[in-house]
Amino acid sequence: MEKAKVFFTDLHTRPGKNLLDKFEALIKKAGISTIDLDKKLTAIKIHFGEPGNLAYIRPNYAFRLVQVLKKAGALPFLTDANTLYKGRRANAVDHIESAFENGFSPASAGCPVIIADGLKGTEYREIEINQKHCKTAKIGSAIAESDVLISMTHFKGHEMTGFGGALKNLGMGSGSIGGKLEMHSQGQPKIDVPSCTGCGICVKNCAHSAIHLVNKKAVIDYALCVGCGQCIAVCMYDAARPQWDSQGAQEKIAEYALAAVKDKPSFHINFIMNVSPNCDCWDSNDVAIVPDIGIAASFDPVALDRASVDLVNAAPGNHDSCIGKHLDQELHTTKDKITLAQPHTNWKLGLDYAEQIGLGTQEYELIKIE
Repeated sequence: MEKAKVFFTDLHTRPGKNLLDKFEALIKKAGISTIDLDKKLTAIKIHFGEPGNLAYIRPNYAFRLVQVLKKAGALPFLTDANTLYKGRRANAVDHIESAFENGFSPASAGCPVIIADGLKGTEYREIEINQKHCKTAKIGSAIAESDVLISMTHFKGHEMTGFGGALKNLGMGSGSIGGKLEMHSQGQPKIDVPSCTGCGICVKNCAHSAIHLVNKKAVIDYALCVGCGQCIAVCMYDAARPQWDSQGAQEKIAEYALAAVKDKPSFHINFIMNVSPNCDCWDSNDVAIVPDIGIAASFDPVALDRASVDLVNAAPGNHDSCIGKHLDQELHTTKDKITLAQPHTNWKLGLDYAEQIGLGTQEYELIKIE
């Protein structure tokens, strides 16, 4: 396979060319203007950040991207899908308020902010992909029905996948709540009995009559449960929960990413700065594991993520971060900063599988622009 082109710019500026100018030059050089954007509904898939976490992408970059897209005739909107966990982005009302709190609003972005899978995470389209784990993928409707998909990703560590890059943003981020359940777990939820109040909302909202109350506690009939995740979406007491299973999760994320970009032009941008050890879904962010590096863009999300990993691993480690204690020890002479931050995951698995299913290539040419 031919090497993919990954375009990169560092964070050095000069009078008359600030970071927003460099960002715009980067995406244009990388070819965003070659996409037919005229009157195209263009989804900008972004993570709005859990309130309290300050490592997410600055809204200024989203505004500049929107202006570039609008000049090309696009109809852009910022979007993300609701979360499986019970933070402040688990339903559209809380999610939009969180986005606004973190600076992403129609006024600041210059375009609408739309929650991709609706009010409770149940608005999705099943995209046929016929892969090893998933025959179809439950992709949030606003993303599935868009004409063009652009991902803006804060590159950072991640406790389940080693790192969170374009693939994680596209796959996990585009999935509805039921889709996230499918990617994270064995596919069926469980009831945390002490947390269950017996309110019955899960019973009323189960489309498959798989839940009933026994002694004022919810009980799931797994012979009927299809793992749609609706009970997780509607439970206000965190009693309906996923059963976590990391085995195969990275492969499922790659399959969902494949579904998200299926049959439409897509373009991807990674912001390799504030490289925190954990996901932006946490309500706090720890010290970055490496200094800020730059911004990279490509039509190939696999090559983009591989290049981002390589750039992080080639950078000097931050001795004040969670990996600092390992940097000078003979036992930890590895340059793999991602693994030092997340030693219980193998970040290579997701990239290898994404390449295997044809989502992209790990062979890339890094092209630096000023």
